[in-house]
Amino acid sequence: MSPRSPLELAAILAAEYGDVLEPVNYIRGVSMSGRLRLQQLSPDRQDPAPAMVELVEPLLEPGSLAEIAQADGSVHAGFVWADELSDATGDRRYIDAQLQIAARYLDTGPDGLPAPIDPDDRVEEIFFASAVLGRAYRATSDPRYIDVLTSLLEGWSAQPDSGLWWHCKASPFYWGRGNAFAALGFAEALTYLPEAHCSRPALLTKHRAHLEALVRHQDPFGAWHQLIDRPDSYRELTATAMIGYVLARGLKRGWLGDEFHDPLTNAWSAVDERVDDSGMVRDACAGTGPMPALDDYLRRPTADGHDDRAGSMALWFAVECAQVEG
Repeated sequence: MSPRSPLELAAILAAEYGDVLEPVNYIRGVSMSGRLRLQQLSPDRQDPAPAMVELVEPLLEPGSLAEIAQADGSVHAGFVWADELSDATGDRRYIDAQLQIAARYLDTGPDGLPAPIDPDDRVEEIFFASAVLGRAYRATSDPRYIDVLTSLLEGWSAQPDSGLWWHCKASPFYWGRGNAFAALGFAEALTYLPEAHCSRPALLTKHRAHLEALVRHQDPFGAWHQLIDRPDSYRELTATAMIGYVLARGLKRGWLGDEFHDPLTNAWSAVDERVDDSGMVRDACAGTGPMPALDDYLRRPTADGHDDRAGSMALWFAVECAQVEG
């Protein structure tokens, strides 16, 4: 397969992913967001917004939205498209739905954590919380959202000996997609965190240190592995796409330096190689909750062919790369 441009690959992925939102979760939400972002870069394409309006209408029913708000972060982050769809249509109901979900994060439990947050410090929560609270802050400028988010991120840290993140306290293993979730969550937070916010320097330092540790484990072919620190584990597509997205976003927004250009270029090559011309993927780790043993991660199967999780993250990555090139 010859190398394709980010816009070429984004168009392939947008034709295969992002037209289903059942069940509601971050996987499908990211692909919908990716299609809307691609439309901004290529406005001559058929606009996906009208079909999305019909698709999401049932979710705006009060009962449905209340049920979604009571779910966990993986469902909440399924609304990452909402602000973009409001921007595309001028209909504020989608942002208002996002805000109803975000309000749950202002409700803290006895442990001081927002109600939806898993107390076992699962790295997925870094992305889920940042995606929800960052967008809520952008829509309202209400400091409560950014205060909750920065408090969470200041309280979570990578392991000091490696600079990498455990999947969670119960699963102290350096899962590839888990580390990608942590990196993606910090990138989401930095996207919305005001430049003058007092927490920004420390969070940016923590984020860069993690990326430096990740780059040390990027393999010669540009990929990250199913277990970050185990080069004998398979090269994994979703982690590579997610970390690549983080590098592209940081370079585009100016919070990463030129030393991350080559890792980004290499990550693009690894992702492009793992998606065919019909949007089918290979080497994508199947859905994975916390696992009790290291060998469970090593044996975790790959999802090959149509895979919404890998397809959505590769689409986000492709669109972000296209903006860096532009």
